[in-house]
Amino acid sequence: MQVNLQLVIKLNERRVYVYRNQQLQTSYPIAVGREGWETPVGQYQVIQMITRPTWEHPLTGEIIPPGPDNPLGQRWIGFWTDGKNYIGFHGTPNTETVGQAASHGCIRMFNQDVLALFEMVKIGTPVIVEP
Repeated sequence: MQVNLQLVIKLNERRVYVYRNQQLQTSYPIAVGREGWETPVGQYQVIQMITRPTWEHPLTGEIIPPGPDNPLGQRWIGFWTDGKNYIGFHGTPNTETVGQAASHGCIRMFNQDVLALFEMVKIGTPVIVEP
């Protein structure tokens, strides 16, 4: 039997829901894009999975290598791009922002939650972003 995993982000609830074969498995609290950097609503799929990602500031181009100060935490799960910028799930050293509209469009998660999510998904996993 094929296992169909699907992620549903509910921006207004600030949660991501993990469904397996249309049955809710778990959910995690998230931070979403702040005003002017709103997380795009729509249907997407996982296009990148990176362990110990490097972060590039979207405005200044400053590069932050993997490590405790990296704004992406320990994992990156990308699901949207315009060809230059990317949006995805990632951990954060700024745990107080989880539950807020605080990011540049990305879905921030507690590091332990993004580690668990990273083990569940694969390239091509559907990601639905709802208002």
